[in-house]
Amino acid sequence: MDIQPAPFIPPAPKPRTTPPSTLEMIRIVYRNPLELWGEHTYNEPWISANGVGGHLIVANDPGLIRHVLVDNARNYKMATVRQKILRPILRDGLLTAEGEVWKRSRKAMAPVFTPRHIFGFAQPMLRRTLDFVTRYEDGGTSDIAHDMTLLTYDILAETLFSGEISGEPGSFANEIDRLFETMGRVDPLDLLRAPDWLPRLTRIRGRKTMAYFRKIVTDTVTMREAKFKRDPDAVPQDFLTLLLKAEGPDGLTRAEVEDNIITFIGAGHETTARALGWTLYCLAESSWERNRVEQEIDQVLAREPDPTKWLDAMPFTRAAFDEALRLYPPAPSINREPIEPEMWKDLHIPKHAAVLVMPWVVHRHRKLWDRPDAFLPERFHPGNREKIDRFQYLPFGAGPRVCIGASFAMQEAIIALAIMLSRFRFDTTAETKPWPVQKLTTQPQGGLPMRVTPR
Repeated sequence: MDIQPAPFIPPAPKPRTTPPSTLEMIRIVYRNPLELWGEHTYNEPWISANGVGGHLIVANDPGLIRHVLVDNARNYKMATVRQKILRPILRDGLLTAEGEVWKRSRKAMAPVFTPRHIFGFAQPMLRRTLDFVTRYEDGGTSDIAHDMTLLTYDILAETLFSGEISGEPGSFANEIDRLFETMGRVDPLDLLRAPDWLPRLTRIRGRKTMAYFRKIVTDTVTMREAKFKRDPDAVPQDFLTLLLKAEGPDGLTRAEVEDNIITFIGAGHETTARALGWTLYCLAESSWERNRVEQEIDQVLAREPDPTKWLDAMPFTRAAFDEALRLYPPAPSINREPIEPEMWKDLHIPKHAAVLVMPWVVHRHRKLWDRPDAFLPERFHPGNREKIDRFQYLPFGAGPRVCIGASFAMQEAIIALAIMLSRFRFDTTAETKPWPVQKLTTQPQGGLPMRVTPR
């Protein structure tokens, strides 16, 4: 009789037992906000307190989360601090736009992410992954965090832009890291809600990188417009074309088109890259789980060549990915701000309060999960998955602003994992010591150096 070993406990900051001083809090928020939260945050349905920048509410109760993100979403706008971080990068892209601008953008992009279109992306996703993994044929050690950035960039470029993004993938991956290191983190002045005219040193250091991405967008649009003029019938009907066709008096402005392109080039691939890296890491540290996933993949690939069917045919593989998303949600915080004060049960939510729905905290909450710090994919096996409340598991958010690319990302991830794990084995080394750090996404500080060997 096989005895299942003790589950792997992936690295994460231990909850604080004492509150930080104001100065210490500012340092933590700048360095790594995941280290800020105390033990009570992981045990209470909500936290309501006065903070440095005003009133703070941390929403953990699934009912409260549903209220903020769905039932009364019209009373909540994007939080001021979040916008101060993201808008300099994404401007009026889908992640940061509000009101009518957001509605126009969402409507313009919706046709790209219908099930029919997403199934159509499966073969390009498969081709790009097959090409990508040839780098592992001789074995060796590689930084998997960096590699997944390259892979998801390749897939994004092929599917949404038909391979017509300006710029080199290698330099792109390096610049993405630099962008999130500089502009993708909280500046202490933002936390204090200082006026916008005060310069943010973090943003100043990121200007050169931001210019690099804006040039990619301009050059990509220029290339596509030239193709329109040369041979309109040869233009692919992809994400880029749909956005450009949506430009006009009743649609998107040119600036909004470019902002949405940079949103998907920058943030759209980054979240999946991080989730894939963390999944491979957790499986490498959980050989019992990895063996089960490898066996499932081998069996499915032997009988089912159609990659559009792999997501449903691989429940163990999907469960491992879902569990990595739970432990290391790529978007670790969802920030809202009430337009008008209100009550939810006996909780008073004042106007302009910072309301945080923290997937990082909710996904590890002691009252919502059994052994919340352990890597246990069985939580998401058929029969167990259905018991999880919709608002206690939020890797793609919820409500009107739920991630438009969630189905795209899930299909992409399963195809990538199936190909990688069917051909290669990923193992940790003595140098694999990742530490989760919150920037725009939950990133592994120190990377994910792993030994890759052909199976």
